[in-house]
Amino acid sequence: MGAIRLPSITSMFAASSAARSTFLIRRNHPLRFPLRRLSAANIYAAEKDISRETDKAKVQDRSITPRSQDFNAWYLDVIANAELSDYGPVRGTMVIRPYGYAIWEAIQDYLNIKFKETGHSNMYFPQFIPYSFIEKEASHVEGFSPELALVTIGGGKELEEKLVVRPTSETIVNHMFTQWIHSYRDLPLMINQWANVTRWEMRTKPFVRTLEFLWQEGHTAHATPEEAEKEARQMIDVYTKFAYEEAAMPVIAGRKSRVETFAGASMTYTIEAMMGDCKALQAGTSHNLGQNFSRAFGTQFTNETGERQHVWQTSWAISTRFIGGIIMTHGDDIGLMLPPRLAPIQVVIVPIWKKPDEKMGVLNATLSVKDILQSAGFKVKIDDSDQRTPGWKFNFWEMKGVPLRIEIGPRDVSSGSVVISRRDIPGKQGKVFGISMEPLILVACVKDKLDEIQSCFLARATSFRDSNIVDVSSYDELKEAVSQGKWARGPWSASDEDELKVKQETSATIRCFPFEQPQGTKKCLMTGNPAEEIHIKYY
Repeated sequence: MGAIRLPSITSMFAASSAARSTFLIRRNHPLRFPLRRLSAANIYAAEKDISRETDKAKVQDRSITPRSQDFNAWYLDVIANAELSDYGPVRGTMVIRPYGYAIWEAIQDYLNIKFKETGHSNMYFPQFIPYSFIEKEASHVEGFSPELALVTIGGGKELEEKLVVRPTSETIVNHMFTQWIHSYRDLPLMINQWANVTRWEMRTKPFVRTLEFLWQEGHTAHATPEEAEKEARQMIDVYTKFAYEEAAMPVIAGRKSRVETFAGASMTYTIEAMMGDCKALQAGTSHNLGQNFSRAFGTQFTNETGERQHVWQTSWAISTRFIGGIIMTHGDDIGLMLPPRLAPIQVVIVPIWKKPDEKMGVLNATLSVKDILQSAGFKVKIDDSDQRTPGWKFNFWEMKGVPLRIEIGPRDVSSGSVVISRRDIPGKQGKVFGISMEPLILVACVKDKLDEIQSCFLARATSFRDSNIVDVSSYDELKEAVSQGKWARGPWSASDEDELKVKQETSATIRCFPFEQPQGTKKCLMTGNPAEEIHIKYY
C-alpha cells in the first residue's frame, strides 16, 4: 500500500531453579469505478469515495512507512502522524501529546477502579531518594545501578548525600512502611501511586523505552508469605484481564525465570504480548518481594503472639509502555487502530454538504446525533471544519484510529438516517447505509458495532500470535524457530548458565513459564532431563 509523510522522528530515537516449565522464547492502488447504472444511494456513496480518493494524497503531506517495509519506521511514523507524542529537548525523552495522554487516562480510569475494588488506596512518594536507600538491598542496587540518574548539587551547593531520581520506589516505600507498620493490626497495608520514573536508557523508543515514563506502582505489606503470594498473583490477573478485555491484547501470563526476575524480588510474574513484528513486549509485572526489602530496612511488626517479624511484600506496575503495545499490536499501514474501550474518540461524525442552503440542516442533524450518542455514554467528536474536504477527514480520522465514523449528508437528513463506517474493515465492506437516527436504533447499532470491533481486534491479534508460536523439543529446533522470527515454546529444566548460553548464542530470552501448562512430564530441550514445565522464548 502506498505511503500516507510528516517529518519522521526515527532520527530522534535510537532504533530500537528446580524443575521448570514449558517456556516461551522469541528474539528481542487507486479505486476505479466501472461505468454502470447506479441507484441514488450508490451515486451518493460513489461521490464520497471519489472525493476521498482525491484527498488521499493530501492528508497533511504525511506519509506512513508500510509495516512490512520497516516496522520501526512505521511505528515512529504512526506516533508522529497520530500526534501521540513528540520528542523532548533531552535525547530519549518524550512529550506525551493530548491524544496520547487521553489513551493513558483511559488506562488509568480502568485500573484505578480495579485497584480500589481490591482494597488499595492511592498516595504519592517523593521523586528524590537518598542513594543510601538504594544501597541497602544488594541485588537491587546491582540491577539498577547502570540506569540511575543522580543529583549531586542542590541550591548551588554539593549535596552531603547524592540523590537518586526515582527509578522505582521499593526503597523509599519501605523506609515509610517501617514508620507506619508496628502491629499485625496495621496489616495488610496496600497502596498505589501514579508517578513518573527515570531510568537512563541508552537505546530509546517512544512509549516503549524512554529516559522518563509514566506508570502506576503498587506496594503492599502482609503478615504471611501466603498473603503476599496471593496478592502478587491477584494483581497479575488484574493486568491480564485488562489486556484482554480493554486493550484486546492477548497476553501470555506466567512466571519469569530466575535470570529475568526483578532485582530484589523472590518471584516475578509477567504478561507478555506479541507485537506486529513478532517481537515480545513485557506489558506488566507483579513481584513477590518476600522479605528481601523488609529485612534490608527493618520493616517489622508484632504478631498476635507478641513476636517481632519482618513483613512480606509485593510490588506491581504497568506503564505508558502499554500504549506502545497497543500501537504495535493493532496498527496497520493506514495508522492507528484503537480498541474502542480505550479510544479517546469512539465515534467521529463527519457532516457533508455542498450547497450553502444544505449546511444548516446537516449540522443540526449532526448535533442531534452527537447528543444522542453522548447521552448514551459514547465518546463522540464532530469534525465540521470548513478547511478540509470530507475525503480528507475520512483519511485523517482513520489514521488516528477512531473505531467508528458516521457520515451525514443532505440525503441522510431527508431520510432520517446515517452511514456508519468501521475503521477495521476498509472500503464499502465496512460501511452500513441507512441506519435510522431514531435514538434507540442508533444507540443499539453503535454499541453493537463497537463491541464487534473490540472482539475482532482480540480475535485477529490472538490468531496472529498463535500462528507465530512454534513448539520445540530440542535446542536445534529452538534455534530454527528463532532464526525464522518465531516464538519458541518447549520444555525446560536447565540451569541459569544454560539460559545465559542460549541468550548469548541466539539472542533469545525466556519470556515466561506460562501459568497454563500441558499435563505430563517432558524432557528438557537443552539437557534431556525431565521437565515439568514449558517455557516461551523470544529474541
